[in-house]
Amino acid sequence: MTYLFVFNWGWMVGAALIGFGMGWIAVVRRSDGLSRMALRRIGLALAVLLVISLTHVLPGRFGYGLDLGLVMFAVYLLGCALGSWLRFKVVSRSAAAD
Repeated sequence: MTYLFVFNWGWMVGAALIGFGMGWIAVVRRSDGLSRMALRRIGLALAVLLVISLTHVLPGRFGYGLDLGLVMFAVYLLGCALGSWLRFKVVSRSAAAD
């Protein structure tokens, strides 16, 4: 795992910045969201990919690509969460001042 961060830190920073930007500009919408069945399927697919990655079922280039993709997706989601949280703090502070 350290290998991924050492040699791909630029891609990780890029994924975090894109996630931060998307989290900042995302419009918060109150809706029903995904159905329970869709959430279960997405969760199952991510769990299967994670197990495949951790057990090294895919060797070589494909396994490396899977590991890198999963790590970059996690970094992107963290950037999204940080951007959304920071925008909420900034907008709520300016709305309270008015």
